[in-house]
Amino acid sequence: MKFFYTAQVKELDAYTIEHEPIASIDLMERAARALTAAILERYAGCCFAVFAGPGNNGGDGLAVARMLAAEGCKTEVWLINPKGKLSTDCAVNLERLKSTGVDITEAGSSFTMPALEKESVIIDALFGSGLNMHVHDSVFADVINGINASGCRVVAVDMPSGLLGENNHPLSGVVVSATDTLTLHFPKLSILMPENARFTGNMSILDIGLSQEWIDKEPSPLHFTDEKEITALLKPRTKHAHKGDFGRALIVAGSKGMAGASVLAARAALRSGVGLLTVHVPACNNAIVQTSVPEAMTSIDSNECCFSDNIDTKGFDAVAAGPGLGKSKESESALLNLIRNCNTPLVIDADALNILSRHNDWLKLLPKGSIITPHPGEFERLFGKSPCRYHSIMSVRTTARDYDITILLKGAYTTIIAPDGNLYFNSTGNPGMATGGSGDVLTGIIVALLAQGHDSTEAARIAAYVHGLAGDLAAVELGERALTAGDITAYLPKAWKLLEKGGRL
Repeated sequence: MKFFYTAQVKELDAYTIEHEPIASIDLMERAARALTAAILERYAGCCFAVFAGPGNNGGDGLAVARMLAAEGCKTEVWLINPKGKLSTDCAVNLERLKSTGVDITEAGSSFTMPALEKESVIIDALFGSGLNMHVHDSVFADVINGINASGCRVVAVDMPSGLLGENNHPLSGVVVSATDTLTLHFPKLSILMPENARFTGNMSILDIGLSQEWIDKEPSPLHFTDEKEITALLKPRTKHAHKGDFGRALIVAGSKGMAGASVLAARAALRSGVGLLTVHVPACNNAIVQTSVPEAMTSIDSNECCFSDNIDTKGFDAVAAGPGLGKSKESESALLNLIRNCNTPLVIDADALNILSRHNDWLKLLPKGSIITPHPGEFERLFGKSPCRYHSIMSVRTTARDYDITILLKGAYTTIIAPDGNLYFNSTGNPGMATGGSGDVLTGIIVALLAQGHDSTEAARIAAYVHGLAGDLAAVELGERALTAGDITAYLPKAWKLLEKGGRL
């Protein structure tokens, strides 16, 4: 799903109004119906307190209040209008709401937070995604502070009020802390940033029928990966295919005491369709890997405890290095040789990234089409400290372009930074996947996909999605707290089947 910067969203709204055609007030009504349905799905039987601003986000909130009241919900409204001026559609919805008998309180330059029952649900419709400055000392700041102090559950309409659509650093104002954010038609960039998670709560995307024609033709580097896109990227298997058709992959992993990383990566690669897999291991880990993953071949390092050899990578379609590798001098030297001599895309993860962070100039030696997969700590060691995820992502787009590599930044909404400047945010996964070995599983999936002929961006996108999907399937049955990396691999078959069968197991 392609999505857009907030300045473009205004153009999309205007284009939809002109070319559907639809009156702006009717488009607002459409959005309000979608919002109301989503609110009632989550909070049926509750009473609601709607806080609306003077713009179109406030108009959405007023329309929602009318619809909630029509469903028999106890609803009260506070309209915050310090300048005494409403947008045209907000004014229309205010008049419509007045005819329903809903209790409406209008506030000008001052505001006192009403005493709400903690069971009430607050609807935050003060500001939408078009806000262009942080909220400081004002009546709106008083309202936001009152909402946050209320102890009530909060539903944000499109965006938590006070949050800007893209870059929020430095955050100098106040922001509503929402329980749920119901964002319209597609996500807004700042909602996907971890530094804003305390404001956004659970995000849901509501389709409000904006112009697909405009969306298709308007360029944007922002993408929110969904099932439909991933399914379209999968390569079908023909009846007469053989193992040689699905690539040869090499995983360089493990050191003394870290054989498990080799096993996790290898099992994930095999569960992701690679034709032939070889795992390069130190001698001490050979028996463990051979016993645990009998479908894989092993290449045994001359060193008993760590990776040290100059490996011949000819004949392999993709190579991964890093899980459980350790950071010894021998492994550091061997990794440099691997990077210099490998003519196939490399997946660099875990300890290989930690070694690389000591030698940032090695980045330019990586084979074209390689993928690096840092978590936030590894990212910081590689590229330096950044004030927030937004700046982290934007700062390395030139690195991905200049070195022709794909950067996969792990975390909620795992972000794939492609060499062409596109940014892909993953939509699957859950907090239970924040566990040791999860990244090793991801590395195995990526190298398997590269070996099967996917380019680096495709491999990273598919791998992140199916990795998160397997984690989600595992969490449904096992719960998030008990989830292990091995569980993610165990649910990979279900995840792949779900994608290949169009959402049907």
